Amino acid sequence: MIDHDLKNSKEVFIKQHYLKYHADQRRPPAWKTLEVVSFGLLSKLYGNLGSSISSKDTIAKELNTVNHTYLRTWLQAISQIRNICAHHGRLWNRNLPGRPKLLPKPPAPWLIDVPPVSVHHMLYVHVCCIKYLLDAISPGHKFSSKLATLFTKYPSVDLNALGFSAIWEKESLWRS
Repeated sequence: MIDHDLKNSKEVFIKQHYLKYHADQRRPPAWKTLEVVSFGLLSKLYGNLGSSISSKDTIAKELNTVNHTYLRTWLQAISQIRNICAHHGRLWNRNLPGRPKLLPKPPAPWLIDVPPVSVHHMLYVHVCCIKYLLDAISPGHKFSSKLATLFTKYPSVDLNALGFSAIWEKESLWRS
């Protein structure tokens, strides 16, 4: 999969790498390669790292997910949602395949009213995980306001069927 992503990359820096190092049959260095591989592959690479590798927990802590057991499930769930969207699948009123493992005491703003495990197959929990990671990766992003605008634009969407509570926007996660 890595070779496929590298071969199909349209990134100038990858093409220049192969031109400059054409005699070297190895892949470009990780700092270049990981820029062009798919999110799904990154998720699998992270999940397949050995549990004893300290970098795995370091990455998780950087993203405020405490340790690798949580982050792995979040990345897998987000990757599955990405694939559903990429193939024009339906997210509304759907049993999503991934179940992100939720943090008992997250270090960053999270939900006061955490949905029960029985509804973790619905979109809301997954979207909360995306928002939480975005807060760590890209402070100042506009995800919350864009989501609210989308729901305003399409008022016929039943937020309950997506697992959203009536007061989801009042949660500290969505206000930060």
